[in-house]
Amino acid sequence: MPDAFADLVGQDEAVDTLRRAAAAAAAVLRTPQEAVGGADPGAGMTHAWIFTGPPGSGRSVAARAFAAALQCVHGTGCGQCPGCHTTLAGTHADVRLVVPDGLSIGVNEMRALVLRAASTPSGGRWQVVIIEDADRLTEAAGNALLKAVEEPPPRTVFMLCTPSTHPDDISVTIRSRCRVVPLVQPAADAVAEVLVRRDGIAPDVARWAAAATQGHVGRARRLAGDPQARARREAVLAVPRRLTSVGAAFDAASALIEAAEAEAEAAVVEIDAAERAALETALGAGGTGRGAASAARGSAGQLKDLERRQKSRATRAQRDALDRALVDLAAFYRDALTMAMGAPVPPVHTDTAELADAGARSWQAEGALRRLEAVLACRTAIEANVKPRIAVEAMMLALWKG
Repeated sequence: MPDAFADLVGQDEAVDTLRRAAAAAAAVLRTPQEAVGGADPGAGMTHAWIFTGPPGSGRSVAARAFAAALQCVHGTGCGQCPGCHTTLAGTHADVRLVVPDGLSIGVNEMRALVLRAASTPSGGRWQVVIIEDADRLTEAAGNALLKAVEEPPPRTVFMLCTPSTHPDDISVTIRSRCRVVPLVQPAADAVAEVLVRRDGIAPDVARWAAAATQGHVGRARRLAGDPQARARREAVLAVPRRLTSVGAAFDAASALIEAAEAEAEAAVVEIDAAERAALETALGAGGTGRGAASAARGSAGQLKDLERRQKSRATRAQRDALDRALVDLAAFYRDALTMAMGAPVPPVHTDTAELADAGARSWQAEGALRRLEAVLACRTAIEANVKPRIAVEAMMLALWKG
């Protein structure tokens, strides 16, 4: 039977590190000591961890698997005991997962989390806090977390997931108090094997999706199983042949932005409606009692706050959808560049290899490189909070001009 680390693809060294640390943590529970510091120093168990790696490498998967191993009654991450099962299912009472809905993680949310993390584990093992996208911590939220990491509560373990340990992603002071687990981009063959074994995807489709997403497990699964995701990808990869004039460049930019907006809206519309209905019910919507009118008047502030959070989540979803499209587009120009240079590497997008080869002959290596840099510059601009439409329009013009 697969254990807790089964879905952590192509990360043998990291898995070995985490298994030894989990075993050391289990040893702590068998002694009178209350702190993680009682573990074998050679095993490297500590109270704060940072998981780094490129998108799709499995940062959050590694954190959840490690959390399951810490809650495992055998201390191994067997994947079968109640501790493992509830942790991996997201229902363990002592494992808190923070997934930012909006553009950042605020200080109030972090203070509340740190306060809850200071409580005694209900199951007698560990309190675990997993923060996905910890690079979105605001400065104030980072300071609140730093205080907890500097003076950790007994039997509390913090796990942060960030793209890197660069100061732009995580503060130097937090980094200095954590153990770093670097992850690598998994090989496409390893990703395809997981899609076949775990999701029942046909082997040829799994191999194609794994290659097309450059080893990103989550995107590969979506691409293999969602016809709409494949249609969106095909529309993105049709952009190079559409850039025939200035007007066509602006039309392509509008189409790309509108597609990202539609994808984002589809992703959040049901969640938004459910949240609003739940809040209105909690505030007594539809009530006819004596206090119903006053309760309705007092609910305006809470509804406004909910709308603000939902707007932030929609913006994040739109930017994520747009970034996925830009990654696909960058891979196309990467294919053209490698073909122009005669590099002995396979194309990322096998289904557009003929178009990339035509582009390589027309643009030569220098032109392909300029176009690739234009796509990457667009991603950087959006990360720096340039309005997406402005950034995409500038990119399309650069792609047209070459």
